[in-house]
Amino acid sequence: MEWSIQEIARRAGTTSRTLRHYGELGLLEPSRIGANGYRYYDQAALVRLQRILLLRELGLSLPAIAEVLEGQRDPSAALRTHLALLEQERERIGRQIEAVRTTLHKTERGERLMAEEVFDGFDHTRYEAEVTERWGREAYEKGDRWWRSLSDAEKKAFQDQQAGIARDYGAAAARGLAPDSDEVQAITRRHYEWLSITTTPSREYFVGLGQLYVDDPRFTRNYDRHGDGTAVLVRDAMAVFAERNL
Repeated sequence: MEWSIQEIARRAGTTSRTLRHYGELGLLEPSRIGANGYRYYDQAALVRLQRILLLRELGLSLPAIAEVLEGQRDPSAALRTHLALLEQERERIGRQIEAVRTTLHKTERGERLMAEEVFDGFDHTRYEAEVTERWGREAYEKGDRWWRSLSDAEKKAFQDQQAGIARDYGAAAARGLAPDSDEVQAITRRHYEWLSITTTPSREYFVGLGQLYVDDPRFTRNYDRHGDGTAVLVRDAMAVFAERNL
């Protein structure tokens, strides 16, 4: 069987222009071009398009998709990989549903919320555009590939490490410790080492990130829930650490 470019675009929820663009990039060649100049796609092309669309939904750029397709020529193996990813996504969405249910239940009952319950299943890729704008596409894709390479246990350990750092900052703020104190700088070094797992923080990056913790209410809330003024302490401590070490 064959399908015209208009039929494929309609069924795939995309546009003929997009399919032609994929063809220009060598991602999706038509199985044949008719005498009228129309492009037609066979079953193999449909499978390849499905792979492209799935990879796009996972946040991969078109050049990255080209690399994946080139390295995975066996359609069956590729589909098994995609199936596993989709099942993981289904599991993640299920956790999101439970997280919202828990939040609703506890809110209605006036019970205390736990951050790990509220945000369970929420994907970091929702910040794709923001990360790309601030630090570039390469930074996002590198971090995204690294995150997806982790097991669930490794992801939890990484998040738990950050949560411990935030709690210790909060305890330091509650004690009134100065940003340049030995105790706070020890926490900041752990913070730097945690960030270094995914990137190599420059002085400008580290200081700018600290400022973001104060400027962006989302980050401020995340730190200040451990005690008022924690985000400011983190910002100032990061500036001191950068001045001394970076």
